[in-house]
Amino acid sequence: MADHENYRVAIDILRCHLGMSAEEARKELGLDQETNQHEAESQGALLDLLNKS
Repeated sequence: MADHENYRVAIDILRCHLGMSAEEARKELGLDQETNQHEAESQGALLDLLNKS
């Protein structure tokens, strides 16, 4: 899994200079599928924490 911090400058350039949304920029860089997987993992971890409380 690629580290999104490595792509932050590229995302910012696409957003600022080409007027893309953050989601469009991630898709353009091929990061959209990875982002969805990371978000699902994060949500799962949060739900686990809430269920343990």
